[in-house]
Amino acid sequence: MVKMAVIGFGNIGGGLVELVESNREIIKKDLGTELEIKYIVDIRDFTGHPLEHKIVKDFNIVLNDPEVSVVAEMIGGSHPAFDFSIAALKAGKHVVSSNKEVVANFGEVLLAAAAENNVAYLFEASVGGAIPIIRPMRESLSSDNILSVNGILNGTTNYILTQMLVNNTSFEDALKQAQQLGYAEANPSADVDGIDACRKICILAALAYGTVYPSDLVLTEGIRGVSKRDASDAARLGASIKLIGHCEKTEDGKVLLCVCPRMVPASVPLYSVSDVFNGIMVSGEAVGDLMFYGRGAGRIPTAGAVLADIVEVVKHMSSAQLPPAKWVRGDESTLADVKAAKCAYYCRIEGEKIPDGCVMVSYEDGQTSFSTDVIDGYALDTLLDGYAVTSKIRFFA
Repeated sequence: MVKMAVIGFGNIGGGLVELVESNREIIKKDLGTELEIKYIVDIRDFTGHPLEHKIVKDFNIVLNDPEVSVVAEMIGGSHPAFDFSIAALKAGKHVVSSNKEVVANFGEVLLAAAAENNVAYLFEASVGGAIPIIRPMRESLSSDNILSVNGILNGTTNYILTQMLVNNTSFEDALKQAQQLGYAEANPSADVDGIDACRKICILAALAYGTVYPSDLVLTEGIRGVSKRDASDAARLGASIKLIGHCEKTEDGKVLLCVCPRMVPASVPLYSVSDVFNGIMVSGEAVGDLMFYGRGAGRIPTAGAVLADIVEVVKHMSSAQLPPAKWVRGDESTLADVKAAKCAYYCRIEGEKIPDGCVMVSYEDGQTSFSTDVIDGYALDTLLDGYAVTSKIRFFA
């Protein structure tokens, strides 16, 4: 029998407990042994709950129990999630996590601690919810030269943008709908300002290139500035607006990392990823273009990804350990200048006269929208000098 502890009995933690309990026989058949949740760590009171006898408030009880070999961390935030995870790894316990913030901020430290103590640190659920993207990049694609990763990594923003494109809904009204449906928090900043997507693309970039970059070094633009007019113009152009996390290795060996809205043409698979779904495109030198698609969030889908990591850990306990991943912490010296990257732009300005060489998209309410040729951000600044710019969105490149 393998005994484990669940840290955090909230939405995802509760979903994991539910899956382990309801799939007990399936898990036993797959593993050849039983998986038991010995402790659930949470500081809240659960008086009268059927699993009250398993709930403890002191993490040290888990840490000091030699019977517990796997810890599932689903607290959220950096602390105490990181502190619990590093302590568990140093105590020789495997750790699995759905916490994108911890992985993005401390991934290289936790992976190093796992390797030093001959245990595993896995985090499939930190990106893409139920979409299996971490494991393929860690294993199947580890020997390939990853050229680029492009992803719709946040279901809330994708829902909002879908409503704006399909139903001509304003950003404000679409956000309210997302909040009413439980997709967006009362404070939606992590979603609509691109913070959540930034953490996820940082994790994917680390898997692709072995270097994890602090999110505050990454150009991050959210969707607050996207309007109904922009969405309508996207439709006129045969495109849809998506919040895209992008990473690639440039010719000089640097990493280009950014999160921003993009005009995605119908020829690109991400164009049709709608509602709360996520889509991730990985381009490799050997494998070519791969597309991963599915629900990027949700209680049970995300808990399912955590459970998959637990099952993988248990399967390797009696044999060779999982191959350790090693990341290093990057800095500005190895990051490419996003503004120097070239792409076409969609722009909207006050008035009728547009810059020479640009193609008009529409004129409405005293504003003209147009598309540019493929240029870099510095050339765009020169092109728009003297114009009152009300919107500026990159095309997918």
